[in-house]
Amino acid sequence: MTNRTCLAIILAAGEGTRMKSGLPKVLHKIGGLEMVGHVIAAAKAAGADALALVVGNGADQVREAVTSGAAGEVEIFVQEQRLGTAHAALAAREAIARCYDDVLVVFGDHPLLEPEVLTDARAKLAEGAAVAVMGFRPPDPSGYGRLIEKDGRLVAIREEKDCSPEEKKITFCNSGVMAVAGAHACALLDAVGNDNAKGEFYLTDIVGIANHRGLLVLASEAGLESALGINHRAELAEAEAIWQRRKRRELMLSGVTMIAPETVFLSHDTEIGPETVIEPNVWFGPGVRIGAGARIHAFSHIEGAVVESGAAVGPFARLRPGAAIMEKAKIGNFCEIKNTRVEPGAKVPHLSYIGDATVGAGANIGAGTITCNYDGFGKHRTEIGAGAFIGTNSALVAPIAIGAGAYVASGSVLTEDVPADSLAFGRARQTTYEGRGKILRDKLAAAKSAKG
Repeated sequence: MTNRTCLAIILAAGEGTRMKSGLPKVLHKIGGLEMVGHVIAAAKAAGADALALVVGNGADQVREAVTSGAAGEVEIFVQEQRLGTAHAALAAREAIARCYDDVLVVFGDHPLLEPEVLTDARAKLAEGAAVAVMGFRPPDPSGYGRLIEKDGRLVAIREEKDCSPEEKKITFCNSGVMAVAGAHACALLDAVGNDNAKGEFYLTDIVGIANHRGLLVLASEAGLESALGINHRAELAEAEAIWQRRKRRELMLSGVTMIAPETVFLSHDTEIGPETVIEPNVWFGPGVRIGAGARIHAFSHIEGAVVESGAAVGPFARLRPGAAIMEKAKIGNFCEIKNTRVEPGAKVPHLSYIGDATVGAGANIGAGTITCNYDGFGKHRTEIGAGAFIGTNSALVAPIAIGAGAYVASGSVLTEDVPADSLAFGRARQTTYEGRGKILRDKLAAAKSAKG
């Protein structure tokens, strides 16, 4: 396939009413990424030079989701009327007419499609096929179109209702994924008619048309998962489970330890370095990068965050977007970190909220510390210097800067900057009234008794 150009047409015009959702079907997510995003990624990995997305209902939503993501250049075509799969593919005629060597036609609701399937289809075209159809072997072929082969060539795709008793025994079924030689694509699609019960134009008809014209048509076999189309939320959940298993295995084979893999949930862009240990019940949202040799303790929730090599997070910790935990820093149990850089060796051991802040190298944040970053209108930053010590139950009212090596006494509420190496108290002086505790207790008890 050296130097062969490729156009991938992604059909995403289906209504998906069985999803019971106002969201277009292809925008439902697997691993935090829209289904159509997974298909786009597979097409690009298979060498697609250009992407054409055919949309119908919810066109504006699909366009926004695709163009605002990381898919790159995607040309959008709208199928105004839903008149079948061949009609949908021809909505992208303008792109097809640019004479790419290979044209891939795939479906936007096949999120588990593997690049190797498309690469194999392209290889068939490179060998001289005009059309290559990807088949698969489901446990129960009932309801699927059968691939009819003869002497190594694909001669027909037969819908089950039209199959003879012998043909119904065939287990090789149509996945819907197809590759067409660019030189023949427009002519074959234009030749598709709608002489059928529904009056629609079916992409599968190009197999018969190509054979009638003496062109080579071949079939190639794909795995069951690659052929899995999503029609309702139960299938969406099944696909999510399959995708998660794939991603976990990929990471474990790269050197990541997962103590209970089935309890770890990953996103499409999760990056985890080797020698990192992931304990049970950890959730990774989009935008997470974990360095080598880190440890993520149980029941932690991480999204939009970076955890560098040798750092530790959790258990029961939450890292929100913008959190950056540097080398050998520690975030302990029941801590929440948001839009904050925790420098190397710094510690936020337990029961703290640190938001919109910088915690200097080697600093220690005592239990119950809060950066008061929001005043009801805007967010403000807290700067904590290297080696600073923040005592337990302290409230740092931003904007504020705590200098390097400073010491903040426990229970302080600070509203002013603290210079380096200073000791700051932000609490009222303790006053003790002997015997008044009993008087107060008796008074409260009497009031309660009076109420009955």
